[in-house]
Amino acid sequence: MNKNKRFHDVTLKLIKMLNAVLITVPFAVCWMGYYAERTYAPYYAKGNWAVIALFLVLYTVYGNVYDALLLQLSRISEMIYSQSLSALISDAIMYIVCWLLTKHLPAVWPLLFVFAAQFLLAAAWSYMANHWYFRSFPPKRTAVVYDMREGLEQLLEEYGLDRRFLVETTVNVKECLEKQMDALHGMEAVFLCGIHSRERNIVLKYCVANHITAYVIPRIGDILMSSARQMHMLHLPILQVKKYSPGFEYVVAKRFLDIVLSGVVLLILSPLMLIVAAAIKATDGGPVFYRQCRLTKDRKEFTVLKFRSMRVDAEGDGVARLSTGENDDRITPVGRVIRKTRIDELPQLLNIIAGDMSIVGPRPERPEIAEQYEKELPEFALRLQAKAGLTGYAQVYGKYNTTPYDKLQMDLMYIAKPSILEDFRIIFATVKILFTAESTEGVREGAATAMEVGKDQV
Repeated sequence: MNKNKRFHDVTLKLIKMLNAVLITVPFAVCWMGYYAERTYAPYYAKGNWAVIALFLVLYTVYGNVYDALLLQLSRISEMIYSQSLSALISDAIMYIVCWLLTKHLPAVWPLLFVFAAQFLLAAAWSYMANHWYFRSFPPKRTAVVYDMREGLEQLLEEYGLDRRFLVETTVNVKECLEKQMDALHGMEAVFLCGIHSRERNIVLKYCVANHITAYVIPRIGDILMSSARQMHMLHLPILQVKKYSPGFEYVVAKRFLDIVLSGVVLLILSPLMLIVAAAIKATDGGPVFYRQCRLTKDRKEFTVLKFRSMRVDAEGDGVARLSTGENDDRITPVGRVIRKTRIDELPQLLNIIAGDMSIVGPRPERPEIAEQYEKELPEFALRLQAKAGLTGYAQVYGKYNTTPYDKLQMDLMYIAKPSILEDFRIIFATVKILFTAESTEGVREGAATAMEVGKDQV
């Protein structure tokens, strides 16, 4: 089994390296054949290779941020989209580099041809690599062990992961333990869903001892423990867990980035924002901005600003409710466009400059909605340890209609290990979801305030 895994890992790395080389080739040809000779002081051979290597590094970095080469878990269309986005951003950065090296604005059309070639190569690689992978490596024999949370096998099928994991058995953890792990015999992968730590640890030990890969859907306590600081006390290993308290340097750097990045984006996008404001006003003559009370760090209330995307009387009955997505008749024609492209969120850059929000952090909830969630899940208030954000972990890796319990887990994952590097990774990853429909899906009718999960899962 170890030899097979080693062969799998090495082969997969080589296939991914091939992708990076293929995407780099069109840029290399373009640079050597067009841009290199037009630089202010043309490079020797080593300089040209350094420029090409820079593109390769950029593509690799953005490819990792956007999971562009996740053959085992991504659909072909997802890989093509992620690779194309990674290549496009890398091309754009290299165009700026070319601009600096030529000391005048260079022609952009060669890079347009480069991107077209990169898109075709990404599509060809994704299609062939996907078919090669699933022909070469059959799906893993998989068991799902659950306690309070069921239905994972349906999720695997919905996301196309049934080609990677062949679910042969689904068993309650109590039954699994009573039968001495018979359900896990011969399995290659096990998903553990919503299981209490005592029972889960028994199953995990069995999996490790028998070379079974375990995928654990965590509970809130597990995520809190992930922030623990390792230390030694009383000649014993100790894990110290405390409330979110980032270092002074991080707080200062994060605030500096909030002000600088928000100011730059406001300046660049101000013409677009004026056009949107005029379109909203022309639609029904109502106010351009929508103001609403939201919660930020330590439950402090502030007024969030958004471009108005719904009718003026959208909540005329005074009842707070979430959007149900495309079928929500309260959304205006202009509103549908700006919601899909997230343009309605841009005025929140003013909230960031004012200090009420950060660029990255848990999304702010309305006090009424938060109160409803906390009745079923008191731990939902743990999100308020950090300042609310324009984007966040839950927005990048979840969806609009992701359950409050799962949003809480994702937000706590971010809060557990704050870093500027993670903030940048989430900012760049946000670009990817701007044009994906899943992230703007509405909640189901009648489920706007439902918890979808039981509080016993905590």
